[in-house]
Amino acid sequence: MAELATLARPYAVAVFDLAVEANNFDEWSDTLNFLATVVDYPTMVKVIANPQIDKKTLTNIILDICRDHISETGDNFVKILVDNNRLPAIPEIVLQYEQLKAQQQGYLIIEIVSPYPVEPSQLEEIKTVLQKRFGKAVDINITIDKSLLGGWLIRVGDEVIDISLLGRLQQLATELRR
Repeated sequence: MAELATLARPYAVAVFDLAVEANNFDEWSDTLNFLATVVDYPTMVKVIANPQIDKKTLTNIILDICRDHISETGDNFVKILVDNNRLPAIPEIVLQYEQLKAQQQGYLIIEIVSPYPVEPSQLEEIKTVLQKRFGKAVDINITIDKSLLGGWLIRVGDEVIDISLLGRLQQLATELRR
């Protein structure tokens, strides 16, 4: 995971720099999210991993799929990613780009992982608490992971706040082994 983050960083920064230059942050968000959807599609995962498909063919396939959804600059970005075998890094590029965009625009992207759906009242309460803690507006994304058993896992950039039951059980197990 850390290796993928390292590989994705220069691409995310380059796209961010382009977005700053052209002031088209949302267009790049749309482009990157669309590309992430394309490369995560099960059939495309197989196509990308197939060593019998050359880079030119792979580029043409992706550009054909994306024809109506990305700009000429986005096309060039796809070509660079294919040439450097970085298509699998697109989801991480999206994540890093969105973090840079949030930082530029003065808010934080926060991911809350919960074993159950979060009620709107809970969401507003946690949003208020996190805004006070970090002193910035927050954009909260929620994902469901039943393995947490209870509580939440909150990710803010590189910081992780683990208030999950699974995390506490793992912490207890570690302490008992000492």
